[in-house]
Amino acid sequence: KTMKVLYVSSEALPFKASGGLGDVAGSLPQALRKRLIGARVVMPLYDTISQELKDTMKFVTSISVPVAWRRQYCGVFEAKAGGVIYYLLDNQYYFKRDGLYGYYDDAERFAFFARAVLEIIPHIGFKPDIIHCNDWQSALTPVYYNTLYATRPGYENIKTVFTIHNIQYQGTYGMDLLGDVVGLPESAASLLEYDGDCNFMKGAIECADRVTTVSPSYANEILDPWYSHGLDIILNQRSWKLSGILNGIDTILYNPETDKDIEVNYTSADFEEKKAVNKAKLQEYFGLPVRPDVPVMGMVTRLVGHKGLDLVKAVLDELLATEDIQFVVLGSGEWQYESFFKEMADKYPDKMGLKIGFIPSLSKKIYAGCDLFLMPSKSEPCGLSQMISLRYGTVPIVRETGGLRDSIKDSGDGEGNGFTFSTYNAHDMLYTIKRAIGGYSNKEGWNILVKRAMECDNSWGKSANEYIRLYKDVLKG
Repeated sequence: KTMKVLYVSSEALPFKASGGLGDVAGSLPQALRKRLIGARVVMPLYDTISQELKDTMKFVTSISVPVAWRRQYCGVFEAKAGGVIYYLLDNQYYFKRDGLYGYYDDAERFAFFARAVLEIIPHIGFKPDIIHCNDWQSALTPVYYNTLYATRPGYENIKTVFTIHNIQYQGTYGMDLLGDVVGLPESAASLLEYDGDCNFMKGAIECADRVTTVSPSYANEILDPWYSHGLDIILNQRSWKLSGILNGIDTILYNPETDKDIEVNYTSADFEEKKAVNKAKLQEYFGLPVRPDVPVMGMVTRLVGHKGLDLVKAVLDELLATEDIQFVVLGSGEWQYESFFKEMADKYPDKMGLKIGFIPSLSKKIYAGCDLFLMPSKSEPCGLSQMISLRYGTVPIVRETGGLRDSIKDSGDGEGNGFTFSTYNAHDMLYTIKRAIGGYSNKEGWNILVKRAMECDNSWGKSANEYIRLYKDVLKG
């Protein structure tokens, strides 16, 4: 019989997304369905979902969900997107708000959501073999399943998988929440208690049958305090259930052959002249001298510390003063980085272009028009930008961490698809950028590298097959 997976996420495209999780929840279930896995998604019905998407939803039923000592209304709506059935859970009190997260009662909002996921199962005609939860917002689902639902009729033999996309946000609150909001007996306190707090993510690591994260290297790294934001102790105790599967990218959205946002479309067979047109337009857009012979390096990033910007800050002046290179940056974030980049763009108007903001169409022009793409992250669970830049034939320069390490191999041996450095050190990064500039000057070799980059497969198909292997393994066990 067909395996059934209920994919639980606090955000999912096309309905609502604030980050990488929303992309994954929009793509992975589609890829699973193409491989004949019954995959459906459940998420909150946020008030800010667009009216046209709301109009496609049909009402299934309403139930009441226990939230500790109270019961709360939960409306169940169904919608279809990309061939996948989505269940959207409605409660105006919890979800009629402007944003998705960041409210004083988030613990209660997502305790409600995590429990509602289990409560709707008898009402939707879909009993999952696997419930696949993601990040702290649905981390209580495996805890509720193990403590309250596993022995109930209609709930037998369900396995739970929990994926960590962002280990920094764990859902940590005071232990007083246990009875009042989470609604678990004292006897279950040890499942959630961590470092004196009630930690939702810790509960999922404790209770889920398998824990995954979004790249093999990151699965290894989070066993180390440098990356784990305090969860390394429990992850080491439970490391037998931990693995990493690299995310894919949406190869339809990011496709230089059909992308409407770029100047001229191209493929790995005819990129040479066409990429040059995109490059000239990009140089023009940023007010840089239009020169085909100078390498253009780009960054599309949130301007925050863990993206490696302190390395860039340490050596950018030296790089722009001594090398024949142009550098374009799109992003917004911390004031110190925004003002540093403004200062550099003023000092080197012929070498540096800057746009502060988040502009998806411009990001694609950067992926298509640059020669090099810089990602010197301090930590990067998976990273999508390096995979997108490969797809557009823009060669990545990355630090070997997390998903960057798993997706980019140094081309020094004539085999790889980019340039890498391993120590978190500004001069190692600078040396690697200089190696890349050197590589660029050998036109023939460079075109071979660009073609190899464009032919890398980072589609969701590969990842979906690995998830299916994991699901089968869990169901055996």
